[in-house]
Amino acid sequence: MHAPPFRLARTSSIETSVHSAQRTAEGRADACCAPSKAQLADLRRRARLAELDSHLHCSIIGTCLSTHELRKLVPKYTDLDRQRASDLEIHHTAVELAIEGGAGGKALQKALDERYAGAIRLFDKAKDPDAVLALWKEALKNGDIPPAYWALMTHSQTTMSVRQTAFGDLHMLSHLVGAANRADIRRLVALEEENVSLRAKIDRQQSRLQEMSLQRDAATHELDARAAHAKAQDAESDDALRAEVHTLREALTARDERLALHTNRREAAEQRAAAEHDSARALRARLDEMDALVKTLQAEASALERTLQVTAADDPSHDPAASLAILERMRIVYVGGRPGSNAAIKRIVESAAGEITVHDGGIEDRKGLLAAALPGADMVVFPVDCIDHDSMNMLKRICERGHIAWYPLRTASVASFVELIGRLNADAQTNTQPGGSPRFCLRHG
Repeated sequence: MHAPPFRLARTSSIETSVHSAQRTAEGRADACCAPSKAQLADLRRRARLAELDSHLHCSIIGTCLSTHELRKLVPKYTDLDRQRASDLEIHHTAVELAIEGGAGGKALQKALDERYAGAIRLFDKAKDPDAVLALWKEALKNGDIPPAYWALMTHSQTTMSVRQTAFGDLHMLSHLVGAANRADIRRLVALEEENVSLRAKIDRQQSRLQEMSLQRDAATHELDARAAHAKAQDAESDDALRAEVHTLREALTARDERLALHTNRREAAEQRAAAEHDSARALRARLDEMDALVKTLQAEASALERTLQVTAADDPSHDPAASLAILERMRIVYVGGRPGSNAAIKRIVESAAGEITVHDGGIEDRKGLLAAALPGADMVVFPVDCIDHDSMNMLKRICERGHIAWYPLRTASVASFVELIGRLNADAQTNTQPGGSPRFCLRHG
């Protein structure tokens, strides 16, 4: 991925110790390269808020703590007026307290730890940076971002590249959500207006029904009174009274029918309002899915465009190291895919002075040749949509036994492969510390 338009701190000594300990555990480093006891003890400690890079504090405070919480906490350690200070002043002061790391920074740390204790326990199960990043991606998919963001930023296994990835995801999410939600927001506003209109109509109908009920009760009382009076009349007026009672009863029946009609209309209006509410909720869920897909497609399209510009440029001043330098003298085994995409991927790798071996996963090539092609490979790549489960599981087992890095691709397209290579190249350049003095080893130099 591209480096974002913000600056992050260089890799800390804790992360360097983590990497050294992992290499020692995997048997790829000697005792002379192992971290000290103090560094190993520090690996189990989560990072504190004040130890993080100052450019991360703004996103952490703004994402993980609400303005209401900050308005109660920040004035305790500053001279801000809790009632008159603006939200921006409260936010800026909270960021300054986090950078200073004094009593205010400790209070912010405590508030975040107490609020997101569940997410911290969940992330404690992650034992390496890839597991931490996988938990972040899962939280990003589910929309539960604030707890996962705080747990990731302070996790003991989090590297600078993982923090940079999480920061970039959060930064882009603020742009994509606002642009993609406009049409749905307009429809939601229309639905809310219609809902208000329906509720007003229901209220009017209920008022009318209540009025009709009172009229019916009055008519019933009047009918009872007239019936009692009729009993006291002479026998000559019995026929007239019976006719009047019949008329009143018919009027009462007509009013009951109107009452039932308005009741049915009110129930139908309530059902329509509930259906519109369910539709709005389904649209929100669909919008979240489309946001995730758009973000993935944008990353692949951007990586493919950069690669095409480098490979198709006639100007010798173009530097191919920007996105393809990692392929130089690297041997790649590509399993699965489609013939057309595989040919284009092979040309890209060979144009960057790399070597690639393509195996179709057992369609025409025998699966037995797959194990013979893996020794000596620097990494193995396979698209999850163009490879059977049997070949994929066998490939993972062979790579784990041979300590060979393997990477799954979202699709068999050229864009997915180019995006992976660009991301690996960016991670490799980020982990390099220019100008720093290298550590000297008696055996390795």
